[in-house]
Amino acid sequence: MTRMSLPTPTLDTARLRLRPFDDADANDLFAMHSSAHVLRYWDAPPWSERRRAEQFIAACRQMADGGTGARLAVDRASDGAFIGWCSLNRWNPDYRSASLGYCFNEAAWGHGYATEAARVLLQWAFDTLDLNRVQAETDTRNVASARVLEKLGFVREGTLREDCVVNGEVSDSWVYGLIRREWRPSSGAEWVPKEGSADTVAAAW
Repeated sequence: MTRMSLPTPTLDTARLRLRPFDDADANDLFAMHSSAHVLRYWDAPPWSERRRAEQFIAACRQMADGGTGARLAVDRASDGAFIGWCSLNRWNPDYRSASLGYCFNEAAWGHGYATEAARVLLQWAFDTLDLNRVQAETDTRNVASARVLEKLGFVREGTLREDCVVNGEVSDSWVYGLIRREWRPSSGAEWVPKEGSADTVAAAW
């Protein structure tokens, strides 16, 4: 399988801007990922050290350089505030597949931002990467995230029983899949490709 650099796009919607991560995002990123409430259904414990945010941002650049996916910071367009991130990783050009992940801070919940961000990223991916399948996983207790995936057209395909153990707590995950022929883009989603320097659902980091 041949890998190539995958420039991280900048994507705009009516309310959001998805863009490459910058070093200046470290504080906001750490604040979100250190919250036990935000990460209560995550597949890893909350961060306790700020350097984790710096490592995360470096991993985003490595992901793009390695051609395995794109992870984008999400800003609210009205005030430029960082509210979370959305990603497509594990991109396999031979299988034409990838995995979707996202994480948003608590203040952004309940506004439809996760659905809006994921929709425009999926549109870019189907158009640019010639994807055939996108997969996502979410904790079975995370009903809000399951609703996001279902709004996007994902179909629940099965359950991974006791697949995560975080701080001694065992949990199950639902597996969702979206096939290209089932994708229904929204007429309101717009994306503007600009090459950069390079509710939560589980995503490999």
